[in-house]
Amino acid sequence: MFSKTRVTETRPAQTPAAPADAPAAAPDRSAEMQPAPAAAAPRARVSPSVLSPDLTVTGNIKTQGDITIEGTVEGDIRAHQLTIGETATIKGEIVGDDVIVHGRVVGRVRGLKVRLTASARVEGDIIHKTIAIESGAHFEGSVQRQEDPLSNGGTKKLAPPMVD
Repeated sequence: MFSKTRVTETRPAQTPAAPADAPAAAPDRSAEMQPAPAAAAPRARVSPSVLSPDLTVTGNIKTQGDITIEGTVEGDIRAHQLTIGETATIKGEIVGDDVIVHGRVVGRVRGLKVRLTASARVEGDIIHKTIAIESGAHFEGSVQRQEDPLSNGGTKKLAPPMVD
């Protein structure tokens, strides 16, 4: 069969063969003793946390990872990637780098990328950097684009149009 070397495997460095009459030298292990820089290591991809449909949470949820919510949450949610499932109901503010709404949200939505799918039901303001609203999504509120929607600074209310 075929054999494929995995990129994550560490193999000893191949050294050229020494002539038979040359004295044997100890392998150079100085490179093995030094730790790899932390910045060079990519962030391990971890599966998202999931709140099942039969779960009700009263209180705030905060994570630096990804979360998928299928149940009911009465409180604010902050995550890296936040997915609101079709069976989910959220009553509170949701904040994330990437917010995908399939279910119901009553409250403000803030995200760098916000996507409302056809099954989404949102009642509240959306503050975003980029937004996508699929045909069939139900939305009541205002939409405001900001360069940094995740900042905790207060959002300005837009002035009403002037009528002459």
